[in-house]
Amino acid sequence: MAKKMKVIIMGCGRVGALLAAQLDTAGHEVTVLDDDSYSFRRLPATFGGTALFGSGVDEEALKRAGIEKADVFVALTQGDNRNVLAAQTAKHVFNVPRAMCRIYDPLRQEMYSTLGIEAISPTTTFTSLLLDRLLEKKEE
Repeated sequence: MAKKMKVIIMGCGRVGALLAAQLDTAGHEVTVLDDDSYSFRRLPATFGGTALFGSGVDEEALKRAGIEKADVFVALTQGDNRNVLAAQTAKHVFNVPRAMCRIYDPLRQEMYSTLGIEAISPTTTFTSLLLDRLLEKKEE
């Protein structure tokens, strides 16, 4: 295994829960932060990390999650603005080495990347996959 990482994930939706479970299984230290405690039901019973009620845009909640010792912060809520704000806070206030976030609006993705945040747009990614698949089938 590569170096064990301390990862904080903001948002325990489908992607956040799956990412948390896979990182936990791989032996990393994972804390999931969500402002809806019902979301934690998505975590498997075998999850050995920490599920913490709180908002990733609240500095006190981030401190409770261990942000000051985090290697990676990942923001995966449904809100682009919230994700970027939380990732910027992790990166620039708490000096987390890697801050990543999901951005639905592909026009914002490049701008956020210039802020030192790894912004991933599922809109762009899925469109690219669809296009590849469509063109692949057409050429056969």
